[in-house]
Amino acid sequence: MSAFPYQRPLNNPLKQPYSFLKWRAYTLSEAAAFVAKNETLIICAVSEAYFPFLNNWLISIVRQKHHEKVLVIAEDYGTLFKVNAKWPGHAVLIPPVLDSQASHKFGSMGFFNFTSRRPRHLLQILELGYNVMYNDVDMVWLADPFPYLEGNHDIYFTDDMTAVKPLNHSHDLPPPGKKGRPYICSCMIFLRPTNGAKLVMKKWIEELQDQPWSRAKKANDQPAFNFALMRTEQQVDMYLLPQAAFPTGGLYFKNKTWVKETKGMHVIIHNNYIIGFEKKIKRFHDYKLWLVDDHSSESPLGKLEDLG
Repeated sequence: MSAFPYQRPLNNPLKQPYSFLKWRAYTLSEAAAFVAKNETLIICAVSEAYFPFLNNWLISIVRQKHHEKVLVIAEDYGTLFKVNAKWPGHAVLIPPVLDSQASHKFGSMGFFNFTSRRPRHLLQILELGYNVMYNDVDMVWLADPFPYLEGNHDIYFTDDMTAVKPLNHSHDLPPPGKKGRPYICSCMIFLRPTNGAKLVMKKWIEELQDQPWSRAKKANDQPAFNFALMRTEQQVDMYLLPQAAFPTGGLYFKNKTWVKETKGMHVIIHNNYIIGFEKKIKRFHDYKLWLVDDHSSESPLGKLEDLG
């Protein structure tokens, strides 16, 4: 890491003009080139409020030895400086800066604006020529997901439906549900830098523009992602990851029988189907998946209170 040109001691980066200017000028192209391993990146998009979840997620990735390819897309300057103070080069901010406080509540316009940037970030990385895995930070890795990315498909994704599938279920895009679209989760995606993957991202961006947030609809980015998948299915090589390895939170946290029957198969757990920071943290606690209290030393960011 010593070869990285921006690395220098940063106690309080907000008070150090050199660091402030350097990290503000740090580009996605520079960050991707520094962080990528085997032409692959793992990214998340985070504002300061999500730091406990970021740290929890990172600890689980460290245990699978894939943390060095993690790039944090900072959605505010506090996140940019705090991450790079502890872990130089592993955070980048892609302008414009949003109001991070407005992005917390699921269903809000701020949340929509926050999540709707996702396909643009991913498309930019694909255009740079990298494979990229996107995760929401309310996830925990229990095993290495990369062996499950078999073949050379354009895009890999997970189903957000709670209905139990057979272990040998199809890896095709599921058929539309009651709302006229599948229920694929936009929170765990792996993409190769192919024309097919880029097409899905471009269509996702178009769909978001066609389905803007309103007080009546209170949209999020996931329906648009599913419509994009439907409308590009014939042109793109898609792969549905196995449910037993990548279950939705509505299945993992609510179906004890299924969890017992699939014990040892789980790879990434998503703490969704629940709204609110405190509720998510409590559920992680209840299932012994909240790692930051006792294992923060395993994170490249260390203890949250040391971030200042």
